[in-house]
Amino acid sequence: MLNIRRLSANQAGFRKELDTLLAWETVSNESVNDIVKEVVNNVRTQGDAALIDYTARFDRMQVAKGADLQIPKEELFAALERIPQDQRDALELSAERVRSYHKKQIQESWSYTEADGTMLGQQVTPLDSVGLYVPGGKAAYPSSVIMNAIPAKVAGVETLIMVVPTPDGEVNDMVLAAAAICDVDAVFTLGGAQAVAALAYGTETVPAVDKIVGPGNIYVATAKRMVFGTVGIDMIAGPSEILVYCDGKTNPDWIAVDLFSQAEHDEDAQSILVTPDADFAAKVYESMNRLLPTMPRHEIIRKALDDRGAIIVVDDESQALEMINIIAPEHLELSVEDPKALLPKIRHAGAIFMGRYTAEALGDYCAGPNHVLPTSRTARFSSPLGVYDFQKRSSLIMCSPEGANVLGKVAGVLADGEGLTAHAMSARYRVQD
Repeated sequence: MLNIRRLSANQAGFRKELDTLLAWETVSNESVNDIVKEVVNNVRTQGDAALIDYTARFDRMQVAKGADLQIPKEELFAALERIPQDQRDALELSAERVRSYHKKQIQESWSYTEADGTMLGQQVTPLDSVGLYVPGGKAAYPSSVIMNAIPAKVAGVETLIMVVPTPDGEVNDMVLAAAAICDVDAVFTLGGAQAVAALAYGTETVPAVDKIVGPGNIYVATAKRMVFGTVGIDMIAGPSEILVYCDGKTNPDWIAVDLFSQAEHDEDAQSILVTPDADFAAKVYESMNRLLPTMPRHEIIRKALDDRGAIIVVDDESQALEMINIIAPEHLELSVEDPKALLPKIRHAGAIFMGRYTAEALGDYCAGPNHVLPTSRTARFSSPLGVYDFQKRSSLIMCSPEGANVLGKVAGVLADGEGLTAHAMSARYRVQD
């Protein structure tokens, strides 16, 4: 039987237990930091030589020179031809839906002219180059290629460089096919902290980029944090999460498998059910125990649910909404009769899946919105990955002579108040009266 926590929101000590349940140190410990610091420094100073060494040590793959780490572009399209037709159709449909959704996020430049002729505005431009980290090893994630590459291309990013680890030289055709569909410009067989460092600083073979996006393990996350400032990053992501709020009227088997869908990612994933119906909570628990042995990744699911999962019984909808906003989940399922009515009261969630027929898994692959989402309660201040992450904004200011007269006087007074004489003189030189 599962040892998942079964809690009541009204029991003594509940909030302390909830805080313990939600606690997650996103990145790392001193030993991980020390390893990553060494790897990043060696790649920065030794370039391709360090990449060749680390690829042999960590991915058990021998290459003679840095150029051998690059997968020729024709191989991406060969993989697209090799995969079964149903896989190709699914990748292409997913890519098109993600592209259509993200086109609506494009921000345009704007400006306005004041009465005295002064023009103010904002110019929106894409990043020049972006690095995309795609996980390899335990599992292959062509969906990560689509979700990270397409918003970048929609934004107008000129160069998109993908890195993907290939332990023992094993290359996943679906990942390469996704890269072809998404028009990735170059792909390198690199993983871990060394791949992040190569994208941040550049080597003889791997070009440096302006921003690094994409999920990875604790070494990748630590490296992203370490190189931030030299390059931009999307976020420091923790384990996958799902919170399902159900009124007790959905098939309990559906809810059980929805909870499994995130728990099967890895042992640290978090799945939480919130319901006002104690009898329904018991039915879902029964469904979970009955269905768990049928899951190929049942050991991972069991550990995730036992360690970090919970079934929480609340008094009513109001208390459920309070719970949602405290937890600020990456994925939120509203398995209720009228989910739209709850939206004004939900402040913190990465993605919201509404209604009994909207499984979170659809968002992972083909619904259209991005599946790169804030985790570990960072939905309180962060948003899903989108086109806006690949665009930057420059302020536009052009004063007319009349505008310089007015603003120069004001700036001069404020600069005097700050004791910055050159500032004041610079502003006042343009004052004509």
